[in-house]
Amino acid sequence: MTKFSVTGMGCAACSAKVEKSVSGLSGVSACSVNLLTNSMTVEGTASNSEIIKAVEKAGYGASVIEGGAKNQVVKETEENAKRARIRLIASCVFLGVLMYLAMFGTMFNLKGPAFLREKGLLAYVQAVLALIVMFINRHFFISGFKSLFHLSPNMDTLVALGSSASFLFSVYVMFFMPHEHLYFEGAAMIVTLISIGKTLEARAKGKTTNAINSLLELSPKTATVLKDGKEITIPVEELKKDDLFIVRPGENIPADAVIIEGATSVNEAAITGESIPVDKKEGDSLISATSNINGFIKCKAVKVGEDTTFSQIINLVTDSAASKAPVQKIADKVSSVFVPAVILIAVLTFALWKIFYGDLEFSILKGISVLVISCPCALGLATPVAIMVGNGVGAVRGVLFKNSQVLEQAGKTQIVVLDKTGTLTKGQPKVEGVYPEGDLSKEEVIQIAASIEKGSRHPLAKALLDEAARLNLKLSQVQNFLELPGIGVQGFLNGQKYECGRLEDSAKIGLKKDGKLLGSILFKDEIKEDSLEAVNTLKSLGIKVAMLTGDSDATAKEVGKALGIEKIYSRVRPQDKAQVVKELKNQGFVMMVGDGINDAPALTESDTGVAIGAGSDVAIDSAQIVLVKNSIMDVVFAIKLSRAVKKNIMQNLFWAFIYNIIGIPLAAGAFSLTLGLNLNPMICSLAMSLSSFCVVSNSLRLNKLKKKA
Repeated sequence: MTKFSVTGMGCAACSAKVEKSVSGLSGVSACSVNLLTNSMTVEGTASNSEIIKAVEKAGYGASVIEGGAKNQVVKETEENAKRARIRLIASCVFLGVLMYLAMFGTMFNLKGPAFLREKGLLAYVQAVLALIVMFINRHFFISGFKSLFHLSPNMDTLVALGSSASFLFSVYVMFFMPHEHLYFEGAAMIVTLISIGKTLEARAKGKTTNAINSLLELSPKTATVLKDGKEITIPVEELKKDDLFIVRPGENIPADAVIIEGATSVNEAAITGESIPVDKKEGDSLISATSNINGFIKCKAVKVGEDTTFSQIINLVTDSAASKAPVQKIADKVSSVFVPAVILIAVLTFALWKIFYGDLEFSILKGISVLVISCPCALGLATPVAIMVGNGVGAVRGVLFKNSQVLEQAGKTQIVVLDKTGTLTKGQPKVEGVYPEGDLSKEEVIQIAASIEKGSRHPLAKALLDEAARLNLKLSQVQNFLELPGIGVQGFLNGQKYECGRLEDSAKIGLKKDGKLLGSILFKDEIKEDSLEAVNTLKSLGIKVAMLTGDSDATAKEVGKALGIEKIYSRVRPQDKAQVVKELKNQGFVMMVGDGINDAPALTESDTGVAIGAGSDVAIDSAQIVLVKNSIMDVVFAIKLSRAVKKNIMQNLFWAFIYNIIGIPLAAGAFSLTLGLNLNPMICSLAMSLSSFCVVSNSLRLNKLKKKA
């Protein structure tokens, strides 16, 4: 997937045109254009030069974004907001003078305007001032007419046509109808009022990236590496894998690393959400962008640059924000025909009023009003701003959506299937009891079982090894080790076959020698503190909850009873978990939550796969949502956030559509003769300028969810 920055886009019609042009290229399998971030992602075999050429042919500009898009989103929004403010201030200064000459001078007969009127220069000065304001806002005219010439008119086309028509009509009046009213201030007012809306919109857009910006601020800018025994400070971008670096108290860790010397406490709240510092010693892993609190440590870089955990989180958030939600297709289809339809309506409005009413000035003003009140921009922003804010809110909470489709659809969940170990429980079982069956002692049962389990990565294997270490037991070398997923492990000691696996209808695992039971071991895995609250909250949302585990019936029932989960699937092999999820999908929209390698098939099979952040890389890669904080309550938050985003999008689309449905007929004068309702172009341009701002502002209300569960 290649990311591009696209310039010159002003509304949904622009993004739709760019997307259509690039999608039509041979070799392009997928293309998504984001109006909010002025970015485009393209998948396929088409070359970058071909893609850029297609964008330019459509009337826009494009360039490849190097090194990911995480800085581009923030940079673009900040620069756009700054340029918009400068244009607005300059426009207001000259418009103020123009309004003074056009209105206040005439009303109060002040000396300046009187002098100009005596010399016959008043109209000419007004024309020059209007031209200055139009020049300051020339991007509307450049983009608008360029798009028109490419037969793909956009919002800027409507503004450019409306302002130009007002200016040219005033020029005509100035030379041929000297006693009629001039509309130079109208030409300048239209682009200035639109600029007000664009400035407010740009400022609001900037707020949508606040979450990403706050995350970026945590990223270290430099690293202190050790080379030839010397400390050298380098930009973090130059840090390479296996480089040795030091981190002093108070500094952020520049890469995913392992401690090779020293000990400290690390604040991992930025990544995991845990406010309590974590003690770290030699051999422990460190996560990039976390903060060293009180120790001096020497580290070895394991993952650097774009491969670090922190960079992957940022990229996940920005990639999701740049992707296109399914509901946006509605706006895209409308936008592709919206502007041409508005231009046609404006022409018909002018023609009909001129034919049946006969007043040229009134007819022109009605046509201009239609042009400048129509707002395809609101349609184009309705979905992406809500997606951007939603992703930001999720990122702050530690809930990462891999694409906008997931963010939109997670709220449809009707059934949540929860893995037990590591999801509902802490995933850190401990030996609770040892029960020998023959002549072996408890220590001998642990010693043999731990020796057999040494090659396994299962949580129970780790518990056995921890217990053996606690008892200072020496483990034996095992030959022909074999792990049978969902069953247990086996191996040979001194030529004899030993097996270690779950006992039928028991919460224990049994140790067998040549099929004969030597003893059993009972484990206990504590339930997470928030599991019960999460299950109860899901039920209150009308969602069915099921538990899926490879554990015995007795263990599963015990956990299920404690949490109030009635639908329990126990003794399920990893390869069968996906089949259970597939069957549940016949009953509704299924979300699967897991953390282990054995959960990966089920995560992929579900409608929405959710991986606990502390789980395996395979599970995280198979999931569509990643919970960084390892909290089951974040499953609830993900569903609530998705529902809120979907509701917000529908609100935005409704108001965008209803604004145009009401505004266009009103501007065209549909109620002029019957109700006496008339809108002049300046009022229409103000309404247009505020419509997009209202859509963005409505989406920003999603930030309130940061404070809610």
